[in-house]
Amino acid sequence: MTINSVDTSASIFRLSPLIRITLLSLYVALTAPLPFLAEATAAPTPPALLWVGICIGFVGLYAVLTERVIIDDQGIQVSYPVWVPSFFRKGWSLPWSDVKQLKPRSTGQGGLVYYFLSHDGKAYLLPMRVAGFARLVNIVQAKTGIDTTDVRPLAQPWMYLILLGFTLLLLLVDGWTITTALAN
Repeated sequence: MTINSVDTSASIFRLSPLIRITLLSLYVALTAPLPFLAEATAAPTPPALLWVGICIGFVGLYAVLTERVIIDDQGIQVSYPVWVPSFFRKGWSLPWSDVKQLKPRSTGQGGLVYYFLSHDGKAYLLPMRVAGFARLVNIVQAKTGIDTTDVRPLAQPWMYLILLGFTLLLLLVDGWTITTALAN
């Protein structure tokens, strides 16, 4: 796709469904057995309290996963739905005219993330886990003139497919754990 053929009308990019499903499933797999185990072992923490905490955590995780990137002729914006309190997840907005460059930074795990650097020296993380990432960076290139040919997503889909596979396996183990805990 050439730069001239990029559709630059207002576009909304949401988090990839594969990532959202994988992370929510992993959360359930890691937390669902806890109330059952607490009851089976007569732990001092009541199972009902654990269920409340698990539900609050699930809503918090879901809120984080509702991030959306809005691109229009004026700039790029990261936002969350109105039900997500701004003190919990704050979005940002950056006009195209303020974008100075796209700067790579290595992560602790050896990957690369990219930050928009503004003319006033502020850095804004380029969202890399959105569906349609290639289209997003093509629009960024068209709007800013910054070469984005080397910009790749932080994690490839096959990584999340592997994690989802192991999460499903963990859910099977959870089923066995819960059944065992209820039988005792």
